[in-house]
Amino acid sequence: MADLATLQQKYEPVLKAIDRFSPEGAALQDVSLEGDKLHVKATLPSQVCLNFVWDQIKKVDATYADLHHELVNTGGDTQPYTVKPGDMLSKVAQHFYGDGNLYPLIVKANSLANPDALKAGEKLTIPVKS
Repeated sequence: MADLATLQQKYEPVLKAIDRFSPEGAALQDVSLEGDKLHVKATLPSQVCLNFVWDQIKKVDATYADLHHELVNTGGDTQPYTVKPGDMLSKVAQHFYGDGNLYPLIVKANSLANPDALKAGEKLTIPVKS
């Protein structure tokens, strides 16, 4: 018989990934034991955020045989983002993609002439990474 605490510990990176997007509107509705599987139900604000969570699932267990998930994208493919004081594109890319080196995707999607000149309050569109 599976143990809830053990499965929660195993999938902790997934639960943290969902939580990291709570400022953007992600919400974890349920974490429970469903037979021998961990049941995780959550809404995510975009495909960008959903893909990040999926990446975490695959890192934990590529087969995810002991996980039953209900991950729902409540928005579109892209993720809106408002630049905060001190933000750099590499930091934004790290947040949404888990890799700061993917900042050129954000530059291209937003046609940024000078990626080093972000202004607090500026609106960006974070695209789905290909």
